[in-house]
Amino acid sequence: MMRLFVGLDLPEEVKAALLASMGGVANARWQTAAQLHLTLRFIGEVDRHTAADIAAALGRVNVRPFTAELAEPGLFDHRGRIDTLWVGVRPAEALAGLAKSVNAALASIGLPPDSRAFLPHITVARGRSMIGATFWPQSPIPRLTWPVDGFALFESRMGKDGSDYTILARWP
Repeated sequence: MMRLFVGLDLPEEVKAALLASMGGVANARWQTAAQLHLTLRFIGEVDRHTAADIAAALGRVNVRPFTAELAEPGLFDHRGRIDTLWVGVRPAEALAGLAKSVNAALASIGLPPDSRAFLPHITVARGRSMIGATFWPQSPIPRLTWPVDGFALFESRMGKDGSDYTILARWP
């Protein structure tokens, strides 16, 4: 079985800016440069045959190029405990449109739609009881921009330091 998701790989300068913002939160597991990405759609566990069908369906998605920009930081909590730190990405409308196209392609091969609302973001840290998370980041996130003219299919494998991601295919 393969654990898959569809997302955007990030340019090195965006990764470097995000890495520079990390720190100052106890118990946070900060993402590495190789782990930084923007998820358009989490797929989950599939067999190799279904993975091939997914790749074929994604190849039919038409991407209208746009410029993305790092936005404000945020956090997710679970039952009152902060468990994820992230940086938003805009324009939300263009990213949501791309995610919608990806979802439509996946629906065409019988994958159920994602029931969660889409919020474009890049996860920078995870943890069960992060201390000081509400004060992160300690300096503003730079408003870097980059062109988005494609997306990728990633495989996620659990490693000792979190997930390791491999890009299986890219589409312009």
